[in-house]
Amino acid sequence: MKTSTLYLFLFIAGTIIPYYEFINFLFENGLDLTLFFKELLATSISRFFAYDVLISALVLLVFIIHERNKAKNYWMAMMATLLIGVSAGLPLFLYLKEVKSNETNKLT
Repeated sequence: MKTSTLYLFLFIAGTIIPYYEFINFLFENGLDLTLFFKELLATSISRFFAYDVLISALVLLVFIIHERNKAKNYWMAMMATLLIGVSAGLPLFLYLKEVKSNETNKLT
C-alpha cells in the first residue's frame, strides 16, 4: 500500500470514528454546549485527554503553517484540525505533503 493511500485511509477513519460519537451525543442531547463541556471536563482523566488533544491541535497548526510550502491546499488540513480534530487534520496534512512530494519527484 502506498503511503499516501494509508494517510488518506487514516484521514477518513479519523473523521468518521470521532464524529460517530459526536453525532450520537447530538442525537441524545441536542447542541447542549453546557452539557458537552461538563462531560468533557467531568473527570481528571477526561481533562487529561481534552488538554492533550487541544495542545496537540495547536502544535499541529503551528507545524502545518511552518511546512505549508510542502503541501498543496494546506489550509484544508488546518480546517480539518479545527472542525474535526487532530485525528483528521494530521493524516490529511501528511497526505497532502505526500501528494505534492510525489508530483515534484515526477517532474524531476
